[in-house]
Amino acid sequence: MTALICGSFAYDSIMLFPDRFKRHILPDKIHMLNVSFMVPEMRREFGGCAGNIAYNLRLLEGDGIPMGTVGKDFEPYARWMDQNGISRELLRVCEQHYTAQAYITTDLDDNQITAFHPGAMMLAHENKVPANRGITLGIVSPDGRDGMIQHAQQFKDAGIPFIFDPGQGLPMFDGDDLRGFLAQASYLTVNAYEAQLVQERTGLSAEQIAKQVKAVFVTRGAQGSRIYTRDGVTDIPPVQATKVTDPTGCGDSYRAGLLYGLMKGFDLATTGRIASLIGAIKIETAGTQNHRFTMADFRARYHASFGSNF
Repeated sequence: MTALICGSFAYDSIMLFPDRFKRHILPDKIHMLNVSFMVPEMRREFGGCAGNIAYNLRLLEGDGIPMGTVGKDFEPYARWMDQNGISRELLRVCEQHYTAQAYITTDLDDNQITAFHPGAMMLAHENKVPANRGITLGIVSPDGRDGMIQHAQQFKDAGIPFIFDPGQGLPMFDGDDLRGFLAQASYLTVNAYEAQLVQERTGLSAEQIAKQVKAVFVTRGAQGSRIYTRDGVTDIPPVQATKVTDPTGCGDSYRAGLLYGLMKGFDLATTGRIASLIGAIKIETAGTQNHRFTMADFRARYHASFGSNF
């Protein structure tokens, strides 16, 4: 079985400001803000939802093909994908644009100031879900607005079940948009905050949403995750991380676990536990694509965490 992963690719420039923003921003001058932060520490990571999900699914030895639009500066990322055995066949290079870029500055209180340039991501709609590629499952993750809408419709038209993952793209959609996605999708995955927003904008409760799709997966941070279906609710316990280093990208890791479990035909509880475990593994490492494990190690840790095998 093969999963098609629709979503963004991005470079993440992550900077640490060794002070507190509040010491340098005058509240009574916020209307004429002009401030610069010296950031002696910086790292550049390969990111974007599709890139992160594909990387994690590859670690799980799942068959996934990411689809996205990238820019003229994508060559370093392309080499990274090749080194890690991730397909580039459905990437479209837009030479007139840069790859999406996120510039994230974090202070000592973990406050963040982020600037995001979408670049080539805004041309996501130029990619089409392939009809004859053996795709058996899909995911529509954050991307250009038109691309997300069109890819959902293309999955529906092709009869391919897919996960709707609005994530950071949620502000782009109103209630009508979201109800349209729910009518097309087989699964919904959101974090607890996003779940509340979806409910408010659609006017639907979690239980009502669960009656429209096969399952709703809601991540709840240190409380684990919760799966809603028309038959009831299943709580998935959190996996204890050996250390909490960087939560960035944990949601994408979780989604890769969902794809893996669904493609393997596991029940929803097992699928949720796999997703929970890989999210915990990711949080132990800085960056979104720097963690590694073997499947033997993963299975052993799954047994240690849940007292069962898959």
